[in-house]
Amino acid sequence: MKDQEITCRGSVYPAQCDHMGHMNVMWYVGKFDEATWNFFTGLGISPTFLRDNARGMAAVDQHITYFQELTAGDIITIRTRLVELAGKVIKFRHEMYNGETGETAAATDLIAVHMDTKTRKSTAFPDQIIANGAVRLGEQVSDG
Repeated sequence: MKDQEITCRGSVYPAQCDHMGHMNVMWYVGKFDEATWNFFTGLGISPTFLRDNARGMAAVDQHITYFQELTAGDIITIRTRLVELAGKVIKFRHEMYNGETGETAAATDLIAVHMDTKTRKSTAFPDQIIANGAVRLGEQVSDG
């Protein structure tokens, strides 16, 4: 967990559970989405950056693995790790933990693309965001 940062904390509410008493899959996705925006902001892909530069992000691939059910009252912590940030693509992994037991409840691997919201086409990340990603990955950032 050393290379992961906490990107979301929360709890499971009864209304988020299905008829079997477990958190419904739509809520796993929602909580992972909250973690995504916290993670992006830490890289410089903040709401202000997106609005001020007519930029957006589009998820293009997502895979979720469920390890353990969560039920009403469970506390969750999501930790996120950057896998790759290059050109116009970002790859990252969220892991959701039961905040009480520390056991992994679910994980998702995502690929997203940086977009120009006016042209509706993918576009390269600015150099500063690439540099922020390189720091996260422990890579050397060159001056030229």
